[in-house]
Amino acid sequence: YRGLNVAQMTELRNQMRKVGASIRVAKNRLARIALEGKPCAGIGEFLNGPTAIAYSDEPVGVSKALCEFANANEPLVLVGAAMGEQILDPDRIEALSKLPSLNELRGMIIGVVTAPAAKIARTVAEPGAGIARVLAARGSES
Repeated sequence: YRGLNVAQMTELRNQMRKVGASIRVAKNRLARIALEGKPCAGIGEFLNGPTAIAYSDEPVGVSKALCEFANANEPLVLVGAAMGEQILDPDRIEALSKLPSLNELRGMIIGVVTAPAAKIARTVAEPGAGIARVLAARGSES
């Protein structure tokens, strides 16, 4: 985060909150101690220089927000991430950011599940609607 001013850091924190994530500036030595014995301890190798750590339960949303912010604000550089035991380099973080978020996936699943029911409802209602249109047309002729 070296080179970001206070306004940019505040904007980044706000964007992180919107996606249910948090970002903290961390002392590298303390962060390495906190990571010891954790599945994501491998990200300790990325802790060099000024470090901000973003974390969330939903990895796609936080990676999208970070990639968008990094593209708009040159000083922010993504160096690595952990997703469970898996360590991600910047290219994999960007690939993760291009996936649909959990809420987008839920919406897609709901659409797929409800589409057949909507089609059945339209098919069942169409003959009655057709009769009603014919009767309305006949009624307007008289």
